[in-house]
Amino acid sequence: MGSEFPSKPMSLYATIWDASNWATSGGKYKVNYKYAPFVSEFKDLALEGCPSDPIEEFPSFDCHESDLARLENAGYATITRRQRSAMRRFRQRYMYYSYCYDALRYPVPLPECVIIPSEKERFRDTGRLKFGGSHQGGKRRSRRRGRGRVQASTLEYDPYM
Repeated sequence: MGSEFPSKPMSLYATIWDASNWATSGGKYKVNYKYAPFVSEFKDLALEGCPSDPIEEFPSFDCHESDLARLENAGYATITRRQRSAMRRFRQRYMYYSYCYDALRYPVPLPECVIIPSEKERFRDTGRLKFGGSHQGGKRRSRRRGRGRVQASTLEYDPYM
């Protein structure tokens, strides 16, 4: 990811699918289809960018130079060190599944996935957090730090650093 954010073309797509059998306490709460069609509303949604054709392998840039300059200088075009650090902490604490690490479903990582070795180590081949991982389920634990211990470190690419 580096300092530019986002680094890949993005789009907005929404779909509704039924995950009642696994996402709602093992199927305890079913979707009631009598309320269909389902509608989503976005308040004050502002999409800024340049149009692209999703079928093109190499996108042609239909933006005018003034549009590109404005987008690149916008406050959301870059992510600060503090924001990257906050994102890394959030992912370590709360992310318990990632399709990017689900090697059983996706043997080859999808194009939008950036594989981070330290994260990959935390997940099984199913993309789910390994037992005993750092996700504490909202519980706080006290940490003891040993005196005089030096933690070994390895060099790896982490886009949130």
